[in-house]
Amino acid sequence: MNAQKLIARAAKAMRASPAIDHWQRGRERIEAEDLLVHVLGEQPDPHQEISGNAERRFEELVDRRTEGEPIPLIKGYTEFLGLELLVEPGVFVPRDSSEFLATQAIRRLRGRKRPVHVDLATGIGTIALAVAQAVPNATVYGTDVSGEAVRLARRNAKRLGLHVRFSSGDLFAGLPKKLAGTVDVITVHPPYVPRDEIDDLPDEIKAWEPAHTLTDQSSDGLGMVRRAVNGSLAWLRPGGWLLMEVDPDHARIVMPVFRRGGFHDVKSTKGGPLKVTRVVVGRRPA
Repeated sequence: MNAQKLIARAAKAMRASPAIDHWQRGRERIEAEDLLVHVLGEQPDPHQEISGNAERRFEELVDRRTEGEPIPLIKGYTEFLGLELLVEPGVFVPRDSSEFLATQAIRRLRGRKRPVHVDLATGIGTIALAVAQAVPNATVYGTDVSGEAVRLARRNAKRLGLHVRFSSGDLFAGLPKKLAGTVDVITVHPPYVPRDEIDDLPDEIKAWEPAHTLTDQSSDGLGMVRRAVNGSLAWLRPGGWLLMEVDPDHARIVMPVFRRGGFHDVKSTKGGPLKVTRVVVGRRPA
């Protein structure tokens, strides 16, 4: 069978899967093409005949996807702003949408003599490593409550030849005390699903990602949001920024949390590949 027919058949199977969240038109075909490239090691011609061994391997991966397993876990890696990051079961799977959060941080850090960046709930180091790559003179820290995630973040940093100080800790707990009052930008993509809504998530999320990366167990999903906001002023330098990726539906209720926490210039920004990612930003008063 040729590549074009294989991809079409795989996309059809994915569209029929109840385990996948069909939120983006054409997503299934993109993912089928991605898996075939992964199997072959190159982009095939649409009419290229695929060998029997490659076809069987491809179908095995498609079966895993139709059961809800995320593409990065199937492949063992994901790409983020040009970086290839290792991904393993038991950690949060990075989202392409978070590229918007990373680029906002990078824009605010570039041009400074000795910029300092802190990424909270860093997971496998996605945002921190993207910043370290784009702003070589920055001092970058990443913290996460999961020791497993921190170990993988360190592996990613070593593999990429990037220097980031990763440590285990709940939000600011893993940071050296001398850092207080010196940070230019804090980024965080907190878990924001209310505890009673976890069961409503698609299988590809709730069955494959640790619960603590999805919900902070609060009734409104804003428990970690409040803790991050309330703790950030002590770590930011005057004029420093807190950037927080939130549920698009939560932006209106998160902005008042920033204002009550003492932040100025608070606003909700929208961007990312599909222009739907919401990042709430606030500045510590100078």
